[in-house]
Amino acid sequence: MTIGDEVPEVSVIMPCLNEAETIEVCLRKAQGAIQQHGLAAEIIVADNGSSDGSPEIAERCGARVVSVPERGYGNALRGGIEAARGRLIIMGDADDSYDFSEIYPFIEKLREGYDLVMGTRLKGTIMTGAMPWLNRWLGNPVLTGIGRLFFSSSVSDFHCGLRAFSREAYHRMNLVTTGMEFASEMVMKAAFSGMRIAEVPISFYKDGRSGPPHLRRWRDGWRHLRFMLLYSPRWLFLYPGVALMLLGLGMGLWLLPSPRAIGNVTLDVHTLVYAAMAVVIGFQTIAFAFFTKIFAITEGLLPEDPRLNRLFRYITLEVGLIVGGALLLIGLAGSLYAFGAWGAHSFGPLDPPRTLRIVIPAVTALTLGCQIVLSSFFLSVLGLRRR
Repeated sequence: MTIGDEVPEVSVIMPCLNEAETIEVCLRKAQGAIQQHGLAAEIIVADNGSSDGSPEIAERCGARVVSVPERGYGNALRGGIEAARGRLIIMGDADDSYDFSEIYPFIEKLREGYDLVMGTRLKGTIMTGAMPWLNRWLGNPVLTGIGRLFFSSSVSDFHCGLRAFSREAYHRMNLVTTGMEFASEMVMKAAFSGMRIAEVPISFYKDGRSGPPHLRRWRDGWRHLRFMLLYSPRWLFLYPGVALMLLGLGMGLWLLPSPRAIGNVTLDVHTLVYAAMAVVIGFQTIAFAFFTKIFAITEGLLPEDPRLNRLFRYITLEVGLIVGGALLLIGLAGSLYAFGAWGAHSFGPLDPPRTLRIVIPAVTALTLGCQIVLSSFFLSVLGLRRR
């Protein structure tokens, strides 16, 4: 639907999968807003394989139907957006849970220069029965809180489906996911890219379907959490790895000279073994943070990180080989010293607490040396692809 033959300024996109019960009312609300505010706009229904007559209803109501055979929420939206002609794009579900008559404030924000405008149900009105108790008071706040923490975002409702963005911002975001993660990826990449994000309080209604909703609370909640973790190597790998490595190093250095007593509890070489394990696992976790970050940048999941590029001016394959080689030599020297001490006792029984204080650091150094050498080669391979 457009006003006359004008090239539309606004494209309203509704992904659709068997929404025959609600698609008409959604279209009528959007059309009412377009007419009320005199917008040059079009409405596109991105049909994702409906079998209930939804596309025919949409066409009868004056919408342009775009068939998107590749299943998935992200695929449907991408197909609709690519077919859109408007400079400003509004997207929202076609289940009548969002009121398309409220779209004008989104357009106003985009005209003010914002790149992404998010609807927020939590600052608006949630109608009775619209959102299950667990989703409203646990799932959505927790996932939104994690998103705000991980991505330094001010968005108060990470998973609101009614949102708007400029075509230019959409291309800058370079979204690649095909399923429900598409919506989360949009917010994350907007935050990463330093885009201007605004919020508009909206009303949220119980959807008009008589059948079960497309969403599955626990499955989709886990999918979003998993996706946010994978998109934030710092929180998934780097910070836990640094904490674990520092804890292991601190505990190991404290126990290395002699046993330590805390009240009636004595910590000895057995605890030293676990401290060494923490150091090794911590280092491996930090390495995974770098592997994941580089892979995500290479695949277009994350934008280029200038800090990482500066870091790799100093952390090169040669530096890794030197550091890893030095640790291997230290571990080998400690092992030879322990072997010599064993030989001095005619290769007979030794005092375990004393000997293990040499053997454990030596084995840890050998393990870390091997990990650093191998990780350096792997980072170098990833770096070749990045360049």
